Amino acid sequence: MVKVKARGSESLDQLLKRFKKACEKEGLTRELKRVAFYEKPSVIKSRKTRQSLKRKLQASQTNKTGAV
Repeated sequence: MVKVKARGSESLDQLLKRFKKACEKEGLTRELKRVAFYEKPSVIKSRKTRQSLKRKLQASQTNKTGAV
């Protein structure tokens, strides 16, 4: 649950901007978009496969650069 408290003389626009940023950081907007429409099981499987490959590629690149 994202909570944002108003600071001093903060305008409503600034408060809303901070709230949206907090929602993005939590991943809520991505999750809402994901569940808003039906995804076929084949699409879900292919997305998860792509994500897995991306993670493996990033891990191998990190190991090649010597970063631990």
